[in-house]
Amino acid sequence: MAAMAGDTGDSPHGWSALALGALGVVYGDLGTSPLYTMKEAFGSHGLPVDELHVLGVLSLVFWTLMLVVSIKYAGYIMRADNKGEGGIMALTALAQRGVRGRPWVHWVVTMLGLFGAALFFGDGVITPAISVLSAVEGVRVAAPQLDHFIVPITVLILLGLFWIQKRGSGRVGAVFGPIMALWFVSIALLGVLPIIEHPHVLKALSPHFALRFFLEVGWPAFFALSAVVLCITGAEALYADMGHFGKKPIRMTWFGFVMPALVLNYFGQGALLLSDGNAVENPFFLLAPASLLLPFIALATLATVIASQSVISGAYSVAREAIQLGFLPRMQVRHTSTERIGQIYLPWVNRLLLVLTLAVVLGFRSSSNLAAAYGIAVVGTMTIDAVLVMIVFRRLWQWGPVRVAMVGLVFLTVDLAFLTANADKVEHGGWFPLVLGALMFTVMTTWRRGRELVMVKIRQAGLALEPFIASIVAHPPLRVPGTAVFLTSNAEGVPNALLHNLKHNKVLHERNLILTVETVDTPTVEPDECVVVRPLGDEFFSVTLRFGFAEDMDVPQALAVIKGCGAALDMMDTTFFLSRESIVALDRSGMALWRDKLYAFLQRNALPATAFFRIPGNRLIELGTQVEI
Repeated sequence: MAAMAGDTGDSPHGWSALALGALGVVYGDLGTSPLYTMKEAFGSHGLPVDELHVLGVLSLVFWTLMLVVSIKYAGYIMRADNKGEGGIMALTALAQRGVRGRPWVHWVVTMLGLFGAALFFGDGVITPAISVLSAVEGVRVAAPQLDHFIVPITVLILLGLFWIQKRGSGRVGAVFGPIMALWFVSIALLGVLPIIEHPHVLKALSPHFALRFFLEVGWPAFFALSAVVLCITGAEALYADMGHFGKKPIRMTWFGFVMPALVLNYFGQGALLLSDGNAVENPFFLLAPASLLLPFIALATLATVIASQSVISGAYSVAREAIQLGFLPRMQVRHTSTERIGQIYLPWVNRLLLVLTLAVVLGFRSSSNLAAAYGIAVVGTMTIDAVLVMIVFRRLWQWGPVRVAMVGLVFLTVDLAFLTANADKVEHGGWFPLVLGALMFTVMTTWRRGRELVMVKIRQAGLALEPFIASIVAHPPLRVPGTAVFLTSNAEGVPNALLHNLKHNKVLHERNLILTVETVDTPTVEPDECVVVRPLGDEFFSVTLRFGFAEDMDVPQALAVIKGCGAALDMMDTTFFLSRESIVALDRSGMALWRDKLYAFLQRNALPATAFFRIPGNRLIELGTQVEI
């Protein structure tokens, strides 16, 4: 993907096409934040609508966008790409690489990355709910008597949004960019007129007004940060979607188009509040002329659907990366485009997000009630990003400790200030992303630990491969024509499927491949590194296939081109053997019994390895093995 972006960007037309695409994918969430940020700062927090408070909040919003989006993400974190790819899982893999040989630190880094990914799934639930709700709530401004229809309309829109996921975003994605371009132009124009009428609002561009706000208002100003942080929801998308568009188009779009539009709208809302304190009810929609209010509500709804689509697609990508890195059970991954490999659809993830999102809408019922939950999910992920990128800067890039400390101090001071300000929101809805994150974290760590325990049991019960081959040479069984491929996770042991086949059928194939599939900590693998073949003697070969965590594991396709195993493999003359484990949960020291049972449940419902590796069913023999953990 990164290479594609670089190739396309060689011409001005290529850069403009990527920049337009970035508008529809990268900036949907960030671009719809004006819908609720100022409303929450003055509505839910009850701040007085006067010059001190309005200019103070505006100054905080502006400098938050500068420090977090422009400097932290666009300036620093986007440098930490993993072969052009970004996102929490790619950053975790980079940080893990930097602490190899230090088991305890490696474990801490892994746990941080997993909890960041878990919070991202929470973001994937809350973003569609709060975004669509905040847009539909514009109906309250246009027609207050329709207030009771807001939640049902939101539910219908979300049902439609999740229903179209299986059809892919390829067809509708072509119009995402132009719609978001219209959105940003519209919100910028709406902000210009109030600013012209009250130009003194631009004084808030100075950080002096943010400092004065803290000094004169005190603790209420600090806790107002829990609303101000909403202006940067979606900032991580700059990094997460870097592999699709490249760094330059994303940065160019932010500095040249998106940020100016957002600042104009925020300052326009501030100017409106200074001229009419009653506009605090919904300053965003009250910027629009009455005659254009309904079309603007429709445009806002489209923009929030696009923002939600982007986050849902991001959840699919994170889930697939977690699956291939061994932190989630195997699930079905469908490709929805024949042209772009990044467009995928995971049915189970889609169903789970739909159920949780509808539950959130029906439970919280308004964007204001959801704002507290949203802030904690956003800041939690951003804080983990800051910690992990500091490890990359120090351990991989060999930055000096003073330089790392200075950059880290700025990042973490901002992140921890926002996190602390949101702490009092835990009982008012902030508990939701924490509980959801804890549940996802438990699932991921249980699956990973369970797999480790199963591998230990299999190795303990297995036979060493080389002595086994020596015994085959000494006492040769009947050999039948063709090639047998035995999938195993232990390249040094005899696969259970091979032992069972020899024991019950009393035959071996002419050629036998002991196949191990590995996932590396980079999104893709270089062609000369993806296959390792080691002859073992007597027509036995150890074959290791390596895939990146963003690649599809198509085993037959990879085997069709391998060299070093004698004649080329004919898939019609090849049989795949796989040992499928049946897990029995016992109360032993490896994990708590409830985690053993959770792992057994996940393993029973995981997609079979044969389907995940795209092995044709008519070329497969599965043999069962019972494993106690």
